[in-house]
Amino acid sequence: MAVAGLVCILAQPPSAHAWGNGGHKLVNKLAASSLPADVPAFLRSPDAVAEIEYLGPEPDRWRSPAEPELVAAQAPEHFIDMELADALGPLPHRRFDFEAKVFAAGQRPEKIGLQPWETEEVWERLKAAMREYRKLSAAKQDTRPVEQVIIFYAGWLGHYVGDGSQPLHTSIQFNGWTGPNPNGYTTDHKIHWQFEGPFVEANLHEAEVRATMTPVKAIDGDLFDAYVAYLRTTKLLVEKVYQLEKVGGFAGAGTAESRQFTAERLGAGASMLRDMIYTAWLESANPVPDPYAQK
Repeated sequence: MAVAGLVCILAQPPSAHAWGNGGHKLVNKLAASSLPADVPAFLRSPDAVAEIEYLGPEPDRWRSPAEPELVAAQAPEHFIDMELADALGPLPHRRFDFEAKVFAAGQRPEKIGLQPWETEEVWERLKAAMREYRKLSAAKQDTRPVEQVIIFYAGWLGHYVGDGSQPLHTSIQFNGWTGPNPNGYTTDHKIHWQFEGPFVEANLHEAEVRATMTPVKAIDGDLFDAYVAYLRTTKLLVEKVYQLEKVGGFAGAGTAESRQFTAERLGAGASMLRDMIYTAWLESANPVPDPYAQK
């Protein structure tokens, strides 16, 4: 069974790669280039923005059959089928707690997806690196090595946040409608890549995506809860993708509506990524509780 599952993962079409290179780079570039002035200058520099942009597709570069163990381990981190996850009850904040619920229900985590947990974990890596940057800066020590770590984590984070803005990465309807289909949506396994790959590459540009971005803000409350709410907002748009495809919205230049819709989805990803990076910076200033302190 393990071999069969791995073969299935390796046989996934390009549709599993949300937004393609162009879309992921655009999300990362717009997020990095719109960070507010109170974020350290090194993270807003042209070199940092270029590196973060390059890193947008990085986790998709880890999905080659030349690295089968890596593919099997991290492929589920790009999506979550919210219908299946929600059927198990409230989403716990910790990956292993969720996986325990999945196994207890006789299911497999890789069939449901682990997207929000991977995103939270990379965000926490970013926050920890920013805390180290503050520590080294205060001590007048060399910060260049940790600056490179921060840039990498910010770029890595961007991939998953970008995935989370693509509706078909949040649903069992990820690549062709399944089950009852009264509206006659496509059942071909082409819609996912057609939407996020060739259509984006041919039609979406920085200016129109930037115009859809929200003003910068710090994320209040629990980051995991905020991110799951972001995914739920994305999932509400799954059927809209199918509606647009049905009228030719992702063929060639598509339609004005499909181009605007896609710009808004990319802009949502860029806005969320920028706000998550900004929030990590702000929260990195908070003192760390002593794990050995008596309660």
